Amino acid sequence: MRLRSDAVASSGSANSGAVGEPGRSYHPLAGRPAAGADVALDSRRAAIAELGDALRDLVEQASATEVGEDVLRQVAAQVRRAAAQLGQRTRTRAELPSADDLLGGYRMYNPVTGAGSGLAAPLHVEVTPDAVVGTCTLGLAFEGPPTFAHGGVSAMLLDQLLGYATSAAGHPGMTVQLELRYRAPVPLQTPLRLTAEVGAVNGRRVTAWGAITTAAEPGKILVEASGTFVGLRAEQAARLFGGVHPDATDPTVAHD
Repeated sequence: MRLRSDAVASSGSANSGAVGEPGRSYHPLAGRPAAGADVALDSRRAAIAELGDALRDLVEQASATEVGEDVLRQVAAQVRRAAAQLGQRTRTRAELPSADDLLGGYRMYNPVTGAGSGLAAPLHVEVTPDAVVGTCTLGLAFEGPPTFAHGGVSAMLLDQLLGYATSAAGHPGMTVQLELRYRAPVPLQTPLRLTAEVGAVNGRRVTAWGAITTAAEPGKILVEASGTFVGLRAEQAARLFGGVHPDATDPTVAHD
């Protein structure tokens, strides 16, 4: 199934369909906000993205470092002090981040694409008329077998990208089944290319297919996946997310 051209335009640049704004995830309802519509919110998102970059650098350096024990303990103390500062005001599980906007497509802490997430690669996504394409480079923090990515990381990346494809096709939903075939290990510190496209649509149930390759060898599949996604009914979305935020009960955004 071809992805809708109108979805491409709404996801970011009208020319490329790239999701280029910090923390912005693709969503078919998301329209680009007017410039300067909320300067304070834009500034907060930029600060969150800056912290996210620093956290990802910290995690990567911590995974690669071979410094001495004294330096490790010194840095650990510094990190604990920083964590205490951030902990002065926190949200609960039942609260959305103040910088998020579900209808606008902003999920700052998504663990795959979120600019504010210290866990994210982060995956950069581009929506085209025919497929969804993701690019990222996995550092040593994602290591499973020596020099290669953990298989669970591949599953997380593909689950996210398959979900993007279903949303871009106008059929957003939650993952109910994900099957993977690992053909070859995914190398670390290597630019990767991920693709996803929608296969069949049967009411609220959508199937999608995706793959991971290196950017240098896009014809050599390392990991492939097929997934089934189901759009929530209004009452299901209300039951699952009713205590979080009114926007969260909209079935069109009730997914990752």
